[in-house]
Amino acid sequence: MGIFHRRRLVDRVYRLPRIWSNSELKKIAHLFEGDVVNVSGWQDKDKEGGFYKNYFINASSYTLTNFKEEMRGLQGYDNEIFLDLEAKLPDELETKYNVVFNHTTLEHIYNFHRAFKNICLMSKDIVIIVVPFLQEMHGSYGDYWRFSPQAIKNMFMEESFELLYLSYNDHKNASVYLFVVASKVKEKWTNIFDLSKIELSPTPFLGSNVYKKTFFYIVENTIYSCY
Repeated sequence: MGIFHRRRLVDRVYRLPRIWSNSELKKIAHLFEGDVVNVSGWQDKDKEGGFYKNYFINASSYTLTNFKEEMRGLQGYDNEIFLDLEAKLPDELETKYNVVFNHTTLEHIYNFHRAFKNICLMSKDIVIIVVPFLQEMHGSYGDYWRFSPQAIKNMFMEESFELLYLSYNDHKNASVYLFVVASKVKEKWTNIFDLSKIELSPTPFLGSNVYKKTFFYIVENTIYSCY
């Protein structure tokens, strides 16, 4: 019983925030045109049986970047290029893409400032990023950082980006992800994104439901409840 209980808990810690962040991306991915890149996207799988490429239905091209094979890296795909986010960005990749997408990579990169700068340098306009705010350590290839909403805002400001959208999940007994969209050309998107809904101040809700070991915690993790 204990083994199965632990397995259900891990599903909530990792799978539930992934499903949530996928639903957030599905809401907006169709808005973006031009060249899209999934940075450090591994196999491009959304872990729900789909591929992120299919979210961006109006993209004119879609590229994957990956690192070393032993670190969930290069897959040998036709639309794939090698990229070390901790090295200087190759000149040919600067402002190459209209949209740069990155899902839960920065926590695994020790020099995350360099990695984040490179992600931003690749974009002509839009960066979409998903990072953990609260999550247990994971990954044999390194797990170093967690990011608050204020940190992400300041990181984007340092790269001359402004936030268009920021949201987070708050499921009970689950990890908390931040889903963030930022732009170099904020004025272009003011009629599409409601900028008044960007919440950066700490609230009683952000992360308040994580690991509350109540009777309901036990019941929910016994019957595979998601919410």
